[in-house]
Amino acid sequence: MSLSNSPAWQQFVAATRAASRDGRELRLINAPGLRLDLSAQAHSSDLQAASAALLAQQDFEAARARLFDGGHANWTEGRAAWHTALRASEPPAMVARAVLAERERLREFVREADAAGRYSGVLHLGIGGSDWGPRLVTRALRHGGARREVRFASNVDSHSVDDAMSRLDPHNTLVIVASKSFTTTEPLANAEVAMNWLREAGVADPIKQVVAITANVEAALNLGILPDHIFQIWDWVGGRYSLWSAIGLPIALALGNDAFDQLLAGAAAMDDHFRTAPIAENAPVQMALAGVANRSVLGYDSLVIAPYDSRLYHIVPWAQQLEMESLGKVATADGSPAGVPTGPAVWGMSGTDCQHTFFQWLHQDAEGAPVDFILCEQPDHAYARHHELLIANCLAQRSALLRGKSYEEALAETLATESDPARARLVARHRVHPGGRPSSLIVLPHLEAYTLGALLAMYEHKVFTQGVVWGINPFDQWGVEFGKALAKNIMRELDAPQASQQDPSTRFWIDAIRR
Repeated sequence: MSLSNSPAWQQFVAATRAASRDGRELRLINAPGLRLDLSAQAHSSDLQAASAALLAQQDFEAARARLFDGGHANWTEGRAAWHTALRASEPPAMVARAVLAERERLREFVREADAAGRYSGVLHLGIGGSDWGPRLVTRALRHGGARREVRFASNVDSHSVDDAMSRLDPHNTLVIVASKSFTTTEPLANAEVAMNWLREAGVADPIKQVVAITANVEAALNLGILPDHIFQIWDWVGGRYSLWSAIGLPIALALGNDAFDQLLAGAAAMDDHFRTAPIAENAPVQMALAGVANRSVLGYDSLVIAPYDSRLYHIVPWAQQLEMESLGKVATADGSPAGVPTGPAVWGMSGTDCQHTFFQWLHQDAEGAPVDFILCEQPDHAYARHHELLIANCLAQRSALLRGKSYEEALAETLATESDPARARLVARHRVHPGGRPSSLIVLPHLEAYTLGALLAMYEHKVFTQGVVWGINPFDQWGVEFGKALAKNIMRELDAPQASQQDPSTRFWIDAIRR
């Protein structure tokens, strides 16, 4: 039976449509490192009951157990998705020795580099999950003081790596090549550029300044990288969930081992919350259910992430990859379509810039989109009034999206300033806000490694739960792989003419670029 025809789904749909969305009831969930306010999401006792029935129907508890126990959570590829083991203080016995050993190797590498005063700069070469996580964390937490300048280059467009290298000293820079397969085009192409940069600067033995982070140790050795400069990840670590592995090396080099350990601790605390908290008080689960209601029942086709903290600038693209690469699919376990709308488009910007960019659309477009507002109670600067302005803006935008403004309210405003009643009525039409727009408010007491780890883990578990509800696998990315295969074919045609079945436009541009 398809999800859309199942009794629990139909009950969930009916309860969602009948639920209150006026925000009159305060709904707070206390979770490790943060508080979640769901007051502006659809809610009722009937919806809570329907949600529990839907999770039971979709066998959520068994799926969650597979996630934590190393079962085949990634069922299309027949392997675990065991990122929770990477941050556990006591990893599961089956992988404990490997995880703890590699974690200690990372710490020791950083300790030795610190003691010897090595590497004033770090050039991190990865893409996707090997890039966004470390980039997000180092940007978010560098306000506490960075030990090294870390530059990131991900795009195969060499303007990216050129720009990154331009600010670093080649004689005192560590180059990190992060690729799970060690076949990914972008980091390997950029590594070649970086090696040439080291050679041209007169570095005597460039390979000694290169580290590899990969599941394909043999390929890294074949490239000449020293064995003690190769850090391992495993096939059960998904790329966009790999931040917690040795992929986090640039975080530890920039911020210190203690900061990286606290990041892991915050995520592990959220893991425990997700695994043990009752459904009604479970932050990732409740976020997921709100997301399913918004996307699959209420018809919103996108989700906005609005962090009111400029340090979280990179959380938007990080969340884009997490959500859209995980949930941008429709096939269920038996190959049939989910039958309901699944993963939304994710976009956004940090506040208050976002207010002057797209909030007009959020307020008065016919459809709009749900918003995740993220806020820190305490800043790390001395400008208290500025932080109050930031908080006021965040709360005001959320309130305006929820409350809206009726025509009668708008008319009363315009009549107070317009002498012409006809014009007042006309202008009032333009000032109407539909309201009733759903949002979540995530509040961190302070932006530090522990709270950031908890925040990121909450989003990971939210996405996992949505995958379970929709019956899709959030741990594969066949759409991405298809495009990569086509790119390899085009590269062969750019190198030498050969017969192919390209569409006319692609054929034209291959020929034009070759000429």
